[in-house]
Amino acid sequence: MIPGISRCCLGALALGLLWAVPAWAGGDAILDPAHTRLGFELRTRWGQRLEGVFPRYEGHVRVLPDGQHQVQLRMFTRDVEIVGYPRYTEWARGSHFFESDRYPVVTFISRPYSPQLLRSGGELDGDLSIRGISRPRSLTVQATTCARPAVDCDVVATGTVRRSDYDMDDWKLAINDRVVFLLRARVQDGARQ
Repeated sequence: MIPGISRCCLGALALGLLWAVPAWAGGDAILDPAHTRLGFELRTRWGQRLEGVFPRYEGHVRVLPDGQHQVQLRMFTRDVEIVGYPRYTEWARGSHFFESDRYPVVTFISRPYSPQLLRSGGELDGDLSIRGISRPRSLTVQATTCARPAVDCDVVATGTVRRSDYDMDDWKLAINDRVVFLLRARVQDGARQ
């Protein structure tokens, strides 16, 4: 027993620590489709913002033996949409952007990270693969204030890539090279794979 701390206080402290650990800490968790949105933003040379979304994806968070976590995402390019612009949607699925017939998925696999990252925010390092080209990339995770990040509140992460790094450099005169990925995600409370 720690001097000056009663059994009651120790129990409350232990309970508080349990709440600080995500509900799915004992096993893998899948992304909650009701609260998850994966997408990106492009800008035209004229300042127009184009919002892209991946309505179809697979994602889960693995809990590793050492207690660290790892995110694995698969976003399906055949279903990608540029919101409100059917012509840009065709282009995004076509041979000059995602080339979805040949490369049907974009993947992001993070390096192992401490679950504390979801509370404090910071860089989530990993590998992003687009069109068969894999490059190390980081997502910036925003700090959260809820007790169970990814369960009780969204985890929000952004990352910037250049299209030209992935051989997606068509329409350079019309579309900027910079692509901003935006991920807003939760896991299913208590769901395990």
